[in-house]
Amino acid sequence: MLVAVRDEAAAFAQVLAGLSAPDWDRPTRCDPWRVRDVVGHVITVLARVPAMVAAPPPERADTTATSYYRADQRFSEEANADRVLTARRRAAAGEVGALADDLAATARTVIAAGRQAPEGRIVRTRHGDAILLEDFLTTRVVELAVHGLDVADALGRPPWLTATAAQCLQRLLFGPGWQTAVATLGWPPETLLRRTTGRGPVTVDESAALAELGLRPLTVG
Repeated sequence: MLVAVRDEAAAFAQVLAGLSAPDWDRPTRCDPWRVRDVVGHVITVLARVPAMVAAPPPERADTTATSYYRADQRFSEEANADRVLTARRRAAAGEVGALADDLAATARTVIAAGRQAPEGRIVRTRHGDAILLEDFLTTRVVELAVHGLDVADALGRPPWLTATAAQCLQRLLFGPGWQTAVATLGWPPETLLRRTTGRGPVTVDESAALAELGLRPLTVG
């Protein structure tokens, strides 16, 4: 999972490094966030990992990567308002162009913390979940990839979803039978990610096909 984090963060940061000043202020589908705010959010959610690893571990996990994205209080109006404010503060903390370096540096701290953690390490999320570190890192790949699509669309650029991140997310969405599901659908990885996270249109027949193939829906902002 650390490889997927590394690859997706590197691809994201590379695109950000070439943005012009107006690019950072483009609106995104994640209203009211601009590009800079979406990036601030991604950096914020990655930056939580080292502290989680440094904290005492819970005795047992009670949440998976899939159930982490359940529609409960974590997507309440209050939680969403805090999410918006925190991202904006992060984006406004320094020169906007430095956000690309900030994302790359934050990803490196995540990878370093993950490498130091023992196999089977359990961590506590800010929502109170006890979750395997490997599963939580999967959710960080979700954040990088899904919000990468949001930024790419805001910029009018082709998405940069990496192969390692795509495979991680396909496995998350369909479980052990993910390869069969992906082959049956025949969609490019970016199309699959869009249609399973509310970022692309899905027909009634496509929705039925996704359910039949065992899609595990995620509530992703």
